[in-house]
Amino acid sequence: MAIWLLLLFLLSPLLSSSTTTAKITHLFPSSIIHPEQLKISLATKTTNKLYKEKFYTQILDHFNYNPQSYHTFQQRYLINSKYWGGANNNSPIFVYTGNEGDIEWFAQNTGFMFETAPHFKALLVFIEHRFYGKSMPYGGNKVIAYSNSTTLGYLSSTQALADYATLIVDLKKNLTATDSPVVVFGGSYGGMLAAWFRLKYPHVAVGALASSAPILNFDNITSPFSFNNIITQDFRSESEKCYKVIKRSWQEIDETAAKPGGLEILRKSFRICKNYISAGSLKSWLGTAYVYTAMTDYPTPSNFLNPLPAYPVKQMCKAIDDPKTGNNTLEKLYGAANIYYNYTGDAKCFDLNDDSDPHGLGGWTWQACTEMILLTDGNTEESIFPASNYSYNDRLEFCKEKYNIEPRPSWVPMEFGAHHIHRVLKRFGSNIIFFNGLRDPWSGGGVLKDISKSVVAIVAKEGAHHVDLRFSTSEDPEWLKHARKREIHIISKWLSQYYRTLDDSP
Repeated sequence: MAIWLLLLFLLSPLLSSSTTTAKITHLFPSSIIHPEQLKISLATKTTNKLYKEKFYTQILDHFNYNPQSYHTFQQRYLINSKYWGGANNNSPIFVYTGNEGDIEWFAQNTGFMFETAPHFKALLVFIEHRFYGKSMPYGGNKVIAYSNSTTLGYLSSTQALADYATLIVDLKKNLTATDSPVVVFGGSYGGMLAAWFRLKYPHVAVGALASSAPILNFDNITSPFSFNNIITQDFRSESEKCYKVIKRSWQEIDETAAKPGGLEILRKSFRICKNYISAGSLKSWLGTAYVYTAMTDYPTPSNFLNPLPAYPVKQMCKAIDDPKTGNNTLEKLYGAANIYYNYTGDAKCFDLNDDSDPHGLGGWTWQACTEMILLTDGNTEESIFPASNYSYNDRLEFCKEKYNIEPRPSWVPMEFGAHHIHRVLKRFGSNIIFFNGLRDPWSGGGVLKDISKSVVAIVAKEGAHHVDLRFSTSEDPEWLKHARKREIHIISKWLSQYYRTLDDSP
């Protein structure tokens, strides 16, 4: 799941020229509704019963041999051994490759692993990504770890993958489970890491389930218009009227803001708390809601980013199409925004300037300025957002100003392979499941076709962002149940094959 949008770049066409980039670097996920954050933290405490928290002494730098490289930090991982068949039976170990945030947040939204553990008699391990959550180098001091480019230079996907390999191998040794097979799981950025882990460390993991992993969203392999085209289609497929209202609203917001007293009209229309407001900040706030609602357009109620009903895009369009609001565009938009920001009805007003980060995602800004150059911010004339072309220079200027570095947009395809992916993975890849839901805007950069008999694409037309990894419910549609059953079947084949080769080994 993650999910990790750097809205600084994605929503840049919506921002007025007076809006500085510094004000919009921490918009994922929105934490505007404080009562809901309290509920999320309470839910986390309840979910804690599903695992035990442990720490592993991890090396700072796996790829150099200078004295600084040998510094260590405490890397957090969560473990659940309730259903594990044990080392004597070589029972499997399921590992979640942690995303760009607090590992507990991802664990509590990855029910698929907990629900399949009894079937496979699997040990569950969720490893936290370095520089996130409690896995902070430099004595656990986030201020120091995030202080400059020198310290942040150890935050990268390759270092994270090496962390996972080192921890897994050492954990298996300590459990006397060296022959237990490992399967890695991940969603969103974590899904990318799961796929890459299988490619880079095939001797450590026998297979990978990579859900909603946009490994092709780099280096012009995927069109920069793809992401917003899918969001546009999500809303347009629900209601042409809804699509048109949102599409013309950006200009109407600008026109309203330009009138005498216009900003006060916008403040009252959207129930904004008494703080700074501009047309740009309001449009970014609305754009955030549309993007994340499209990503989490799940068929059942969810509480991943914010509490949402089932099929929230449909509910947003119902609010926009509501005849009670007549031709009042601002009132229609307010109704739609409430679906994402205030579905429970607890919030009395909204703080557009709240930059809190309850899930600890701040390190992603660095990653998006170095190797994670995901192309997402182009808009065609048909887009639900204002038409715009992708501009790498905007990213370049921001990263130079913030970190005094230049991004490396071609490095990830070079390191992990992305160009001609079907040809490449057919030669040397195996045992990877790529799940994608086509209502997820990230699916445009995903693997949507089978590559070989063991590198398989599962595509769900109505699926959203890593919906397959979520806890199951009695309301789950048949297509979702079928996708999960197929994943279980494929993983079973991997494990059976592993055990056969283990038995045949001298």
